[in-house]
Amino acid sequence: MSEAKRLRMRRMRRNFARAAPHYESSAVLSREVLTRMLERLALTKIAPQAVLDLGSGTRMAARAVAERYPGADILALDISAPMLQQHSEHGPWQRAWRALSGSSRHHRVCADFEHLPLRAERFDLVVSNLALHWSEAASSVFAEVSRVLRTGGLFFFTTFGPDTLKELAQASADASGTTPVHAFMDMHDLGDGLVASGFADPVMEMEQLTLTYERFDDLLRDLGGTGGLSTRSSTGLRTPRWRAQTAQRYERFRHDLRLPATFELIYGHAWKAPARPAADADGVAVIQFHPRRRSM
Repeated sequence: MSEAKRLRMRRMRRNFARAAPHYESSAVLSREVLTRMLERLALTKIAPQAVLDLGSGTRMAARAVAERYPGADILALDISAPMLQQHSEHGPWQRAWRALSGSSRHHRVCADFEHLPLRAERFDLVVSNLALHWSEAASSVFAEVSRVLRTGGLFFFTTFGPDTLKELAQASADASGTTPVHAFMDMHDLGDGLVASGFADPVMEMEQLTLTYERFDDLLRDLGGTGGLSTRSSTGLRTPRWRAQTAQRYERFRHDLRLPATFELIYGHAWKAPARPAADADGVAVIQFHPRRRSM
């Protein structure tokens, strides 16, 4: 692991550990997107026996999947142990999870989803809700998901697109145009990455949601409560000078007495395709046939 990635991982773990106790009270958007993802998942004909919730956080998606597929073996995986250890006490998903959590069929693993410590072809379904953007190597995540999925298994995910927090990106940009807001991947690039990783016919959808705030600090509080703005260093985001300057610039977006925050949401799913035949030196796929021996 490079030193840059080691520092990035350490920063992410610190930010998520700080956010963990209050994450679900700030995760209004994540909860809404999860609901929409599950509505799409309900349209697929699948009865998984083993499910991986990738970038699980406080296990909101894992709890919902446990309710939808009560017989499934469910693994919640996240880079932050404090997030995985959260125990919410209220709501139907939480009650369902508490009822099921005593079973050995429900597990938690703290790990990097670019390097899954899981055996190949273990899962029938992998879900991921608003977590992929925390990786700077989506192709590595897709390759790992393909490895742990059985052939014919389903990968269902949501993530953010390039227009996410565009108002904040403009308001916080310095003279060179650099902003602390994350550079999110385009929907088409995600689709291409899925195909390159062994998935067939990915289906990609995009929509925009806009949350509004009375004060700029309310927006920053929600972002901080769910892990921050990006994987980049955020030291400057905590200075009073940065807040004051960015808040002043953000005011030009105020409409009907509210400050908007745009989120471009991407919904994607694809099935793991059978392995392709190996190609010869001329790039021609070679299929080996082994004739049966006739018994005497």
